[in-house]
Amino acid sequence: MPGISRRSLFLASAVGAAGALVPTGPKSAVAASETATACAASYRAEYHFTVPDQWMNDPQRPVWIDGEYHYYYLYNPDYSTGGTTAGTTWRLATSTDLVSFTDRGIAVPKDITPNGDVWSGSAVIDTGNTAGFGPGAVIVLATMAPDEVTQAQYLYYSTDGGRTFTPHGTDPVLPNPGVRDFRDPKVIRDEERGRWVMALAENDKVGMYHSDDLKSWTYVGGFIKGGIGVVECPDLFRIRAADGTWKWVLGVSANGKGSGLPSTYAYWTGSFDGTTFTPDLNDPQWLDHGWDWYAAVTFDKRDADGTVDPAARYAIGWMNHWDYANTTPTIECDGFNGTDSIVREVTLKRAADGTYHLASQPVAGLDAHVSRTVDLGDLEVEGTLMLDYTGTAYEVSTDITWDRLTGAGLQLRRSSDGGRHIDAGIYGDYAFVNRGYTVSPDSTGRWQESRSPFDASAGTVRLRILIDRTSIEMFVDDGRYVHSTEVFPDPADIGLALFTIDGAAVFRNTVIREFDVG
Repeated sequence: MPGISRRSLFLASAVGAAGALVPTGPKSAVAASETATACAASYRAEYHFTVPDQWMNDPQRPVWIDGEYHYYYLYNPDYSTGGTTAGTTWRLATSTDLVSFTDRGIAVPKDITPNGDVWSGSAVIDTGNTAGFGPGAVIVLATMAPDEVTQAQYLYYSTDGGRTFTPHGTDPVLPNPGVRDFRDPKVIRDEERGRWVMALAENDKVGMYHSDDLKSWTYVGGFIKGGIGVVECPDLFRIRAADGTWKWVLGVSANGKGSGLPSTYAYWTGSFDGTTFTPDLNDPQWLDHGWDWYAAVTFDKRDADGTVDPAARYAIGWMNHWDYANTTPTIECDGFNGTDSIVREVTLKRAADGTYHLASQPVAGLDAHVSRTVDLGDLEVEGTLMLDYTGTAYEVSTDITWDRLTGAGLQLRRSSDGGRHIDAGIYGDYAFVNRGYTVSPDSTGRWQESRSPFDASAGTVRLRILIDRTSIEMFVDDGRYVHSTEVFPDPADIGLALFTIDGAAVFRNTVIREFDVG
């Protein structure tokens, strides 16, 4: 957050009877460690997916098998003894509603071949037995790097519904052609042309490959985009907008911080002829503008009978970042490091200028887990209003309206003296989430406030914010802009306040919901 803005000074000085000024930078790494050591209460999320123990990073695209979503993710059972270098497996959890998950243990093990541990990739259902392992076999294509440099793609298969996997030999099905970055295969079935298509992350390029049998792959071209760092975890899918328009979407995880861009999921809408992706625009859009929605995947939205919804997809992301991946009180207090975003539903929408974008909202399955609702109605605010509500994990939604003001929003996880809080709202021509007033994983002070465009002339904004013990996710208006951010508030910080800057506003339809996931 460069400098000290008028908004920063307001938020620092107008948040409590004590009137204590708050530094605009983060709490130090020492403070974070001290908070973790204290362990006054659990830091494990109440309604977000967390790894049972040890370490988790990249989500793997969930697949639908026998009426359940099978969610695989990278898991390191040796994290506490070997750190992130000890290597990952694929662990499995299943769910019917994408809110409550059942742990199924390790599905794709590491170190059972000379190639070592297993990195990111994708699973597909081989309905037509193209690979020869039987109709309905679950096939995993994943990156392995036996010498930590020579990344290549290897095949594992399952004949027990995706619960356990066997390696298909020790040789790669797609060898490395002599490049360093060559990973994260995302495979889809091209039914129109009767073949498989792979999108592969290759530094600043997404390579495209074809296969008839999942075991032999041919390079056919690539999509190149510089300026957003090394691309990872590619995504490729087709989706239909409400106006009937179909678009292909190519997505990647990318670190655009050096260019003043997000470091999350970049995407392009466009067309795909089975070989070449052609974007509508050169520059990407971003599915999340926060600091911590990385390695995200999208996957089919299915009805109860398994029918795919062509007008929506689901998405889930890792709520962490490699800049500070090991900085968390959860490992000391709860024995794990790994939290995911809430699953969100993604739709394709047409803007007023005729362009198309993706919009996100939390998965509807959350509604079935509401344990308590607090309806605060309409609240008039000028300055700061403390609410008669406390909590560490909940959802708050509100429609803010005004005639004239500079900014408005909420102070989340506020300490009793007003000295610590997370701020979320709008200010001038941007929406923001600022974690610089609480314990943050970023010790540099550079990555505290995330921003996305906002048109203040509308005079209204809808904010829907998911707060959990170590995370904030803010959905702005229709969800075109979302901010997902990792935070480590003191467990004692449970206050909630509303604020305005340079004017008054009405916070209409203000509702708080708590969840019991079990």
